[in-house]
Amino acid sequence: MRRIPYFDNTRGKEEKMSSELIEKALTTATETHDIVFGDNVTDQTGRMFTTLFPGKKVLVVADGNTFAATGDAVVASLKEAGVDFADDPYIFPGTPTLYAGYENVEVLREYIRPFEEAIVCSIGSGSLNDIAKLASGELGREYMNVCTAPSVDGFAAFGASIARDGFKITRSCPAPAGLIADTEVVCNSPQRLIATGYGDLIEKIPAGADWILADALGIEAINEYVWNMVQGPLRASLADPVAIGKGDKQAIEGLMEGNLMSGLAMQAGQSSRSASGAGHQFSHTWEMEGHGLDWEPPLSHGFKVGIGTIASCAIWEEFLKMDVEDFDIDHALASVKSPEEVEAKVRSLLQPRMQDEAVRHSLKKRTEGEKLVARINLLKEKWPELRERCKAQLMSPGDVMDRLKAVGAPYHPELIEIDWERFRETHVKAQMIRDRYTVFDILVDLGVYDKVVEHLFSEEGFWGQHRHPEV
Repeated sequence: MRRIPYFDNTRGKEEKMSSELIEKALTTATETHDIVFGDNVTDQTGRMFTTLFPGKKVLVVADGNTFAATGDAVVASLKEAGVDFADDPYIFPGTPTLYAGYENVEVLREYIRPFEEAIVCSIGSGSLNDIAKLASGELGREYMNVCTAPSVDGFAAFGASIARDGFKITRSCPAPAGLIADTEVVCNSPQRLIATGYGDLIEKIPAGADWILADALGIEAINEYVWNMVQGPLRASLADPVAIGKGDKQAIEGLMEGNLMSGLAMQAGQSSRSASGAGHQFSHTWEMEGHGLDWEPPLSHGFKVGIGTIASCAIWEEFLKMDVEDFDIDHALASVKSPEEVEAKVRSLLQPRMQDEAVRHSLKKRTEGEKLVARINLLKEKWPELRERCKAQLMSPGDVMDRLKAVGAPYHPELIEIDWERFRETHVKAQMIRDRYTVFDILVDLGVYDKVVEHLFSEEGFWGQHRHPEV
């Protein structure tokens, strides 16, 4: 059993962890105090609850599917530990699939509000965890979660990804105080939830390259500790998509561990930089546009992120083909758009509800004059070493595509019903919606991003050669 210890002087000697990275991660986590990860550990739910929340009553929250997965065992463990129940378990319907919409946060928040001394113990994967996280956070309460699938990296992360009026963003709220991740439960979750967890995790590969770039250009320094929390276990967690797709227990455990570490890294860094780069911005764009929200089940975050990862790696592949001689300062300066032109382009492409924030982010990233000259000169100076570092970090877009296919995730935009023109346009939109510096932005600074996208969709480019999923 792998265990992240909760340091409490009232308890006995802790078990030694097999992963020193995970053990150390808890010492810098700002909200999560206890994680139990291993075989048949659901029976420790009650112990964790009484340790973290002495004297508190519990409100068990689940949906029909997650309660069926492990609800009885959770309730039994809480009762055996002597925990008082404020009410019977609150169970959302299992059909249609529960979605992380703000309306469900409001329902849960108002249900738990009268139970002032009660703490939520949620049972679920991404959506249920985020709903419980935000509902508890809005009431200023801690909570804990029993994981049921390795579907996201957000279990141990601060913030909840919640849609409101069709617009999905990460809303601020604390991470869980404790997590139970029983491998027997997690490894028996639906295959689509396992595959979506792989899609979310693999984007950490190009996100790492984006951070290397931002660090080299003096925009956002790499926090080595946080970097290692994500990148340290990442390759091993992603190593065998075929085994993960076939339900191999050890491989799925590795996937779950990678996602837990990613969430803890976001806590330690108080930022999602370590876990989210340009690939996530494709997913965020589609989520903000409401794509797949009305599907049954809703189109998952990880499935969209997986497609974005392929796209990001394809953009990186084009960038890394460039030489210092291609970084033309005069061309870059001549290509800079005025603030008015930037705003006009954003408003012409994005839905009204997305425009104001996107304008703010786009203008914040806009660079001109001496600052732009200095940035490109720095890029030229560091390019030989930077290119080699990023080559070592990245996977090819074809490799990512093959891995997603092997794990059983969508591996082409048409498989998530994004048509060709919309996909191409998303390459432009995605650059607009965040002020985080990524491969998008260096190519915009150089004045060559439109040319790169045009090449990617030409007959010789990556997407021109992979126009349909059967190719």
